[in-house]
Amino acid sequence: MKRNRINIKWWPVLIGGFIASASCSKSFLELQPKGTELEDNFYKNQEQVFQGLVAVYDVMQWGNSGGYTMKMPLLSAASDEAYAGGSDASDQPSWVAYDNFTLDAFKGPQLGLWQKNYTGVYRANLILEKIEKVPGLAANFKSRVIAEAKTLRAYFYFDLVRFFGRVPLIITAIPVSELYSQKQAEPAAIYAQIEKDLKEARTDLPVTLPVSEYGRLTKGAATAMLGKAILFQNNNARMTEAAGLLKEVNTSAAYHLLPVFSDVFRPDNKFHAESILEIPHSNLAAWGDWGWINGGEGNVAAQYVGAADYNGPLYSGGWGFCPITEDLVAVMKNDPRFSATIIDGNAMKAQGAKYTARYQNTDYFIRKYAPVTAYRSNVGTAEINWPINEIEIRLADTYLLEAEALVRGGGDAARAQYLLDTVRHRVNLATVPATLDNIAKERRLELATEGHRFFDLVRTGKAAEVLGPRGFKPNKNEVLPIPQQEIDVTNKVLEQNKGY
Repeated sequence: MKRNRINIKWWPVLIGGFIASASCSKSFLELQPKGTELEDNFYKNQEQVFQGLVAVYDVMQWGNSGGYTMKMPLLSAASDEAYAGGSDASDQPSWVAYDNFTLDAFKGPQLGLWQKNYTGVYRANLILEKIEKVPGLAANFKSRVIAEAKTLRAYFYFDLVRFFGRVPLIITAIPVSELYSQKQAEPAAIYAQIEKDLKEARTDLPVTLPVSEYGRLTKGAATAMLGKAILFQNNNARMTEAAGLLKEVNTSAAYHLLPVFSDVFRPDNKFHAESILEIPHSNLAAWGDWGWINGGEGNVAAQYVGAADYNGPLYSGGWGFCPITEDLVAVMKNDPRFSATIIDGNAMKAQGAKYTARYQNTDYFIRKYAPVTAYRSNVGTAEINWPINEIEIRLADTYLLEAEALVRGGGDAARAQYLLDTVRHRVNLATVPATLDNIAKERRLELATEGHRFFDLVRTGKAAEVLGPRGFKPNKNEVLPIPQQEIDVTNKVLEQNKGY
């Protein structure tokens, strides 16, 4: 097996033994590799089960499986928020293909996204199977590990169904001999499994975490994901159900909106009260190998989105990917969240900074996950060791999702108004009616460049209208193509998505 190739044909037979520190200076997911052991000799005691659980979490951090396929910037490039960028159109052709929808079975980010998520599914399935055979486990430890593994499996399948639609549904650690015959399930079946996992898991997850466990899943994360998965299925008859789950999160004492919008994204303000699901990154692995695959813990996306060859205060030089579109600049230019969302390159140059204008340059860059010099790693290769976390779900997101579900389901209009108002009032914006259009506009402004916009456009049926000028074709580009490599290794048991 080639080290940079993990697919449905080759489930891993080795599992890394990881020890997670419990000290206050390190989070649960800051891993220290301690070598590998054969799977048959692993999962013999509680410590090894714990290490196996951390190995499932580890996949969430991956950004270089099958090419540089970091979810947040890729989805920004696929939406109307950003262009692909880079040095030229051949720099990362998979990004350009997603940006202008020239995807085909071989070209695009699909292989990396497929590999990452099915590796996560495999590891979750494996620990769920093995844990039942380990003697002497404390009951509360076992129930929590099972709940975390099921939530992680749901997390990976939620990405798979949104990126690909019809995918194989594998919920056991099946033998290699059966891998070639796994047919695709319909999205309804995938969502049903996601819901089942999350409903079973959330009652055994903690509401809050001690500092030493930051990065582990909570009941709020599983509940928010469940509400979101129900809403994404677009069944208005279930909107009351989705709203109820989201309200459970939104009224929990565990969360509140931060008073200052920009504080949400400060790298020195990790795991704050607005963060519901956050993927940690660090420079502890001190990765220094440009052949890096998935062994580091740094967030390389920060390096990608920074202005190329930047020389000036505050920021470090990046690689010039995901320049912000003129359209997003126009809709945000008078919004109080602009400066915390978008870097104005012309303003920087006026203050004496310099950078190189690269492919599709607009002189505007992503701010929320920018490479801030103060957090540049001084160990390993700095570009791949950025200790900047990714916030996948935060309270403003779930506020607006609940408001949407209430309006779509004919629920409490006053509460929907309150939720929209609360998000807007944080940044001193006036009340606007809680209509679906206004809620969608608020999601665009509040959550810009956080990886939500493309999926929002697809699920609301607006992708063709908004992204048509970029090349988006309806009934095709809502999903990615199935990687041709995966179709080939299953002897065409897997079927290509429509239009590819």
